[in-house]
Amino acid sequence: MNMIQAINSAMDVMMALDSNVVVMGEDVGYFGGVFRATAGLQAKYGKTRAFDTPITEIGIVGVAIGMGAYGLRPVPEIQFADYIYPALDQLVSEAARLRYRSNGDFTAPITVRSPYGGGIFGGQTHSQSPEGIFTHVSGIKTVIPSTPYDAKGLLIAAIEDNDPVLFLEPKRIYNGPFHGHYDRPAKTWADHPGADVPEGHYRVELGKAATVRTGEALTILAYGTMVHVVANTVEELGVDAEIIDLRTLVPLDIEAIEASVKKTGRCMIVHEATRTSGFGAELSALVQERCFYHLEAPIERVTGFDTPYPHSLEWAYFPGPVRIGEALKKILKD
Repeated sequence: MNMIQAINSAMDVMMALDSNVVVMGEDVGYFGGVFRATAGLQAKYGKTRAFDTPITEIGIVGVAIGMGAYGLRPVPEIQFADYIYPALDQLVSEAARLRYRSNGDFTAPITVRSPYGGGIFGGQTHSQSPEGIFTHVSGIKTVIPSTPYDAKGLLIAAIEDNDPVLFLEPKRIYNGPFHGHYDRPAKTWADHPGADVPEGHYRVELGKAATVRTGEALTILAYGTMVHVVANTVEELGVDAEIIDLRTLVPLDIEAIEASVKKTGRCMIVHEATRTSGFGAELSALVQERCFYHLEAPIERVTGFDTPYPHSLEWAYFPGPVRIGEALKKILKD
């Protein structure tokens, strides 16, 4: 499976197992979603379980919270992560706090799916990476897969979770892993070990990182598309790097990060979102606090720029082999 098919399979499996699981959002029903992630679900489960909504993100998330509080498990789709901001108040003030405010009488078992990041030259209205905003909010779990296998297992775990989960899907790798060069074709998922996806039910535990490559020279922390860009870059440069795919930002597998950095003595963080107040800043602080006496060089960050995401200059904004390679040279020479 590619990632789109794996995400579709996760929802299909959960809708078959649990009649309380419903899929909702703009064009997710008859049309099957702008990226086809919900294709076939309405035909299979009917219009009351896979249905279209008006173009109102605050309404989509608000209704999902109410449905969740009364026993359903909604999986609302926000068509692009850039459109999630109108629903921010519902997510922050209602979903994240419902369990605490009601003394445990109500929960918000909702999984908000949304494509995020670059990949379609959508610029500042279709390519943003807002994960840092939500990792700041107590009560919301933030999940970002990098392979079809993880996407399905993590999405099933998110739907089964009794608290709100923001499930961000890196659209640049929806149909295949990303090599990292704009002038080279992307590989297909067919030869990637993460594309071997079981048909039935399985879970990938939230809060557990994956070591996708072992190494001794340095630790690289990444998630989503960046896992593939980093992996290809270190292979091309022949760097003995250990790559940690975070998979979930909240809850964070700090134990895996700490163990790796203490082993290698160096740490680099790569993400597509803007640098200032990006999640890499939190990672850097945590590594500094826990691994200070093991560090042999300053922590490096390779990120997007502190600008709106440009349409025509997407490849310049996107952290790629050149900038990652420069950071590798810098951290390894110290």
